[in-house]
Amino acid sequence: MNAATSVPTRPSRRAAWLLAIRPQTLPVSVGPVLVGIAAGWAEGGFRPVAAAAAVLVALLLQVAANLANDLFDFRSGADTADRLGPPRAAALGLLTERELVAGTATVVALAVMGGLVLAAIGGPVILVLGVAAIVSLLAYSGGPWPYGYHGLGEVFVFIFFGVVAVAGTAYLQTDRWEPLSFATAIPMGCLITAVLVVNNLRDISTDAATGKRTLAVRIGERGTQLEFGILIAVAYVVPITLLVGRWLNVASLLPLLSAPIAIPLIRTVVAAGEPRRLNLVLRGTARLSLLFAVLFAVGIGVGGRP
Repeated sequence: MNAATSVPTRPSRRAAWLLAIRPQTLPVSVGPVLVGIAAGWAEGGFRPVAAAAAVLVALLLQVAANLANDLFDFRSGADTADRLGPPRAAALGLLTERELVAGTATVVALAVMGGLVLAAIGGPVILVLGVAAIVSLLAYSGGPWPYGYHGLGEVFVFIFFGVVAVAGTAYLQTDRWEPLSFATAIPMGCLITAVLVVNNLRDISTDAATGKRTLAVRIGERGTQLEFGILIAVAYVVPITLLVGRWLNVASLLPLLSAPIAIPLIRTVVAAGEPRRLNLVLRGTARLSLLFAVLFAVGIGVGGRP
């Protein structure tokens, strides 16, 4: 049985919730925070409590987003029998709408509690960013105008998983908005946006049929394949640029060690074939983002400024 496309005939309650939470997606939330912590360290700041709370809040927000998407995609009719991606709990009748609403609200409440700790450390700006992140995760596929259905998903993912996650975490360590944190946010934003791009590429036909006008639907298969390749390429160019520009030392090139993983992912994306093949690319890109982030964080933290 393929775990990516099937679930047990009668899954347990725990299995049903894990299906909705989608643990395999959690690496995308941790990587940017690790890079932000490293960027703060390179600028001379480190607050263990803020670092730990930032990781926890990022994980909780990702879980809340997954639960909300499971719920809202079911309500909108976007999850159909023709779905090519991993199965959804609501669509399969494993969890009720009421259960998903309660689950989403509980996780958001926990994230708010962690966010208040971060706001106490970082001040009002962190509170505003936290509220914006929660609104963004709920509005992706919910509300009167779900922006993920209108081609803006990539923009918001880049902003919140890249700029906000990395620069915001670094700010919590230093109380300063440093150019380095914004520069190091670029590759993380690109890689995690690439995860969404693969998801939308796989679902072009089913999304178009259900009225979802994602960017992939708008620019087509070839344009989306090119978008994926550009995002991956930019992620690898940034560390080189930071070294050449003397922002960081040679240790910042550590992420290039992950390139052998990235190349097969690009080849699979640009090759023709069954859309379900992209489920493996989806997981592979999420793992690549975490590996890249760990190597980048180590390079930034160990190498530091020239």
